[in-house]
Amino acid sequence: MSTSLSKIRDRLRSRRLTALVAAVLASLAVFTVMTAGGANANQGKGLPYYANGVDPQFGVCRGIDASCNHKWVNFDPAKNGYHVLVFTKTAGPRHADLGPALGPGLDPPLTSANAVQNGMVALGKANGFSVDWTEDTSVFANPATLEKYNAILFFTSRTALDDAAQTSLRIYMEGGGAFIGVHNAFGTEYNWNWYLGLLGNAQLFDHGPLQTGTVSVTAKDPSTKGLPHSWTGEDEWYNLTTDPTGVKVLATVSEKSMPTNPPVGYNGSPGMGSFHPVAWCQYYDGGRAFLTTLGHDAQDWTIGSSYPGAGEFQSLLVNGIKSAMGETSFCTA
Repeated sequence: MSTSLSKIRDRLRSRRLTALVAAVLASLAVFTVMTAGGANANQGKGLPYYANGVDPQFGVCRGIDASCNHKWVNFDPAKNGYHVLVFTKTAGPRHADLGPALGPGLDPPLTSANAVQNGMVALGKANGFSVDWTEDTSVFANPATLEKYNAILFFTSRTALDDAAQTSLRIYMEGGGAFIGVHNAFGTEYNWNWYLGLLGNAQLFDHGPLQTGTVSVTAKDPSTKGLPHSWTGEDEWYNLTTDPTGVKVLATVSEKSMPTNPPVGYNGSPGMGSFHPVAWCQYYDGGRAFLTTLGHDAQDWTIGSSYPGAGEFQSLLVNGIKSAMGETSFCTA
C-alpha cells in the first residue's frame, strides 16, 4: 500500500512540475513578445516594440521598423519644396523662448521675443525648407490643411488641441506625416493616450535646475550625423514619467556630469539615473516621429549662438526634421 501511495505522490509531483514549467515558459513567451525591442531598442539595436509591430497599449503600429510607415498621402516635395508647420500654443506655463502669445491665423506677426518661431524660420531658410507658424487650433480643423506640410513641430503645453484638431493630427500621421516634438511638447496633452504613444510612451514629470550636463550620442543615425560623440549643453534636463520604450534612443545626458546631481525635480523626481535620454525617434501609427526634450533657452534657437550646446541642438533638430520629412533616411535600425 505504501509503495502505491509513494508512486501516486511521485506522479502528482511530476505533473505539478510539468505544469509549473509550462506556465513559466508561457509567461516568458508573452514577456518576450511584449518587450521585444524594449531595452535593446533603447540602445538603437532592437526590433519593433511588439512582434507584429502593434503596441496594444496604444492600438497602433509603432517602433523602429519601417513597415509601420504609411505612404497614403503624397508628401512629395518635388513641386513645392519642403514645408514645416510650427505649432506653439500654450494652455499652461509658457516658456520665455516662445515670447508673447501669437494672434489668430497662420503666420501672425512675430516680435523679437518669439525666439522659437523666429529661430525655426531662420533654420528653415538656412537648410532648404519653408516654415509657417501658428497658435490657432482652427488651423488643425481640416486634415487637408495639415497635409500641405512635410512635418509638424510642436513646442506646446497642456491641452493644446480640441477634439477636431486631435482627429486631424491623427489622420495626418496615419497618412504618413512627420511629427517633431520639442521640449515642452512633452508637457502637452496629458489626458490623450494616443499622444503619449506619439512621444514614445514618455512625458514630462518635472525637471531640476537649469544647469550644464554632458550629452552623448548613443546611436548612429542621419539625425546625429556630424555631431561630436559628446558635448556640454545647458538645459532643464526633463525627468520623464518613464524611459521611452520601443524607440531608437539617439542621445542621452549624464546626470553625473551635472553640478546638481541627482537633478531632483520640483515634483520630487530623483532624476532618471544612469539612463537619461534626451532625443529619440520612432515610427508611429503610419507616420514618423522625431523627439527631443532639449531646446529650453532662447539662445538654443539663435544661429551662431555661443550658448552651451546650442549649435549641437540646432544640428540635431535640423537633421531630425530632414530625416522625419524623408529628405534623408529615417530612424535606421
